[in-house]
Amino acid sequence: MKKGVAKVWRVVVGVALLSVLAIGAISCAADDAEESLASKPLVVYSGRSESLIAPLIADFEEITGAKVQVNYGSTGPLAATLLEEGANSPADIFFAQDPGGLGAVDSLLEELPTDILSSVPDWARDPENKWVGTSGRARVIVYNTDLLSEADLPDSIEGFASPEWKGRIGWPPTNGSLHAMITAMRQDWGEERTRAWLEGIVANEPKIYAKNTPTVAAVGAGEIEVGFVNHYYLHRFIAEEGESFPARNYYTRAADPGSIILVAGVGLIKESDNKDLARRFIKFLLSATGQQYFTSQTYEFPLNKNAKPNNLLPALEDITKPSIDLGDLVDLEGTQNLLREVGALP
Repeated sequence: MKKGVAKVWRVVVGVALLSVLAIGAISCAADDAEESLASKPLVVYSGRSESLIAPLIADFEEITGAKVQVNYGSTGPLAATLLEEGANSPADIFFAQDPGGLGAVDSLLEELPTDILSSVPDWARDPENKWVGTSGRARVIVYNTDLLSEADLPDSIEGFASPEWKGRIGWPPTNGSLHAMITAMRQDWGEERTRAWLEGIVANEPKIYAKNTPTVAAVGAGEIEVGFVNHYYLHRFIAEEGESFPARNYYTRAADPGSIILVAGVGLIKESDNKDLARRFIKFLLSATGQQYFTSQTYEFPLNKNAKPNNLLPALEDITKPSIDLGDLVDLEGTQNLLREVGALP
């Protein structure tokens, strides 16, 4: 986070801090409860990167006086770790980058209370109330504006399997959000149509990148013409390099999985012995303060209607998106197997 922005953010959070502390100081009993609440560290397993959420976690610590211990990693491996640890896991919260990771550990999660669930729209939470979205992340096609215009791009992501796109595409085939999108394809299109699309993409010899960030960089450099990524990576490049950065996001005109809105989200571990603080952490992420952080600092879509959307982004209701239940995006293993079968993964 840039120093100037961080300073302003701290001032905003400082005001929130004074309000929270004033309320918490109504009685000695409340003070004692605060001390008790903050005495045991909150343990978070985070599939969201440290660079994205560490400042927000620091704000939560400042407001509550609590300590937060974070185990950072990729969502998939962290989910596997949680399943291996089971009831012996030290984790209180699982903060995942996509619904599939949360669905994979569904049996370990506790049903969340109504006051948390009601903070976000129905589509952004688990139908069984085991997890809740914290921010929206759209799948897009990032394209080089020196080489293409939106009019040159197919209505549907399905069109990129056409031979005319051979040698022009880039993607990060190990990326969890890409796997979530392909899982959505399997839900919406079925196995055979999804396989056919993947075979077409592989036949088009896409350039391989480790993550979303180098994919967007490659589009901007003209190494590739289009890339399959999450929407917010482009905005970081524009913030650093200016409006002249020669790439923009394309939200598909067709209501297909290429324009699905995924969510990062959190679940409360059923065996946690720090549930009061865990619930308070989730409420903080969904508060206007927490949501405004995601909107202004990470360029994501807020899910709480009380947060002001980033004016650099289209309105969620203006994006043509498919009707897919995010709670169904749990078979990531099946998606990874399919990627291996078509030669997209080793």
